[in-house]
Amino acid sequence: MTEFLLRTFVKNAQDTTDKAVRSACGNLACIVGILCNVLLFLGKFIVGTLFGSVSITADAINNLSDASSNIVSLVGFWLGGRPADKEHPYGHARYEYLAGLAVSVMILVIGIELGKESLSKVIAPTPVEFSWLSAAVLVASILVKLWMSAFNRTVGKHIHSETLLATAADSRNDVISTAAVLVAALVAHFTSFDRLDGIMGLAVAVFILYSGIGLVKDTLDPILGAAPDPELVDHIQKKALSYPGVLGMHDLMIHDYGPGNRLVSFHLEMPAEGDVMALHDEIDQMEKDFYANDGLLTTIHFDPVVTSDPHVTELREFVEKTAHDIDPEVNIHDLRIVPGNTHTNVIFDVAVPPAYFAKGSKAGRDLLNTLRDAVKEKWPDHFCVIQLEQQYAELDQN
Repeated sequence: MTEFLLRTFVKNAQDTTDKAVRSACGNLACIVGILCNVLLFLGKFIVGTLFGSVSITADAINNLSDASSNIVSLVGFWLGGRPADKEHPYGHARYEYLAGLAVSVMILVIGIELGKESLSKVIAPTPVEFSWLSAAVLVASILVKLWMSAFNRTVGKHIHSETLLATAADSRNDVISTAAVLVAALVAHFTSFDRLDGIMGLAVAVFILYSGIGLVKDTLDPILGAAPDPELVDHIQKKALSYPGVLGMHDLMIHDYGPGNRLVSFHLEMPAEGDVMALHDEIDQMEKDFYANDGLLTTIHFDPVVTSDPHVTELREFVEKTAHDIDPEVNIHDLRIVPGNTHTNVIFDVAVPPAYFAKGSKAGRDLLNTLRDAVKEKWPDHFCVIQLEQQYAELDQN
């Protein structure tokens, strides 16, 4: 069904590098979600009102909130698809994150209100009239929500949309909450335990709040600048190192300006003895490769590495091993030497995780002292000049 909908309503649906295609897929998912959730809301609300079930009514309002969320997401996709302009040279794709945050806040508010209503029903329970019609509506809702979860997850992975993946998780939670409401209706019917209706309504509210809190975190992370996806980092590193003549890379930064709109920069280590023009051309080809095949606008800085001096190579290998023995996440780069009459300066940068810069942390200072002492012990006339810097993405140093 998902493939049929994409083929029918989205032209060239497989070309997700096209922002127009991506936006169309997102819009389709939102419209399908709105239609399904409105139908579920109407069915449950009518049944819940007719038979006096606060848990079914609560579940109906949850579906209405989901429809509202789909509308906000639809607006987010529309605004996020607008092209870059003078005031926003990196585009408007972050609107999708803001839409997701608005949806999360709406879910939290509704969850609190439903929790208050259900709690009053627990304290002062009222009889619930059972009907096999209400049971049938709930079973139908479970089946629809199972399909919606799979649909949103498939489209979300297809276009790499955190908003749709979060919607898929929310639909999965709805399946659990609706199943709980169905169990409550059956148990109350056969045992006359009317307070269970309020208890299950309260449970639904808790599920809504739990989902909302998770969505708040998921949508805030990219806005606040979360660490890049390790799989993306690994892909970038492997692709860069696959080019001939590349010795290493460091200082990888990934700037997220919204889904499908990421800027990447890193330093590439290449032989200092090589043909500068040929190396420059290779870097140009690499930047074009990342953009054409990964949709990443990439800027690469060329770092020359001396490979013809055995002593520099020995120094680099010694410092890298010493640092790695202290902390495998530490990265050494840009090592060079400046010989003098009385001593030799060994100059290099040390990239460390953010924890090294935490207030009161002595890890950075201890690391630098250990490296200086190790080099001086092996080469007494060598003096280390070290720059400590933060690394923004964890690279595989093996």
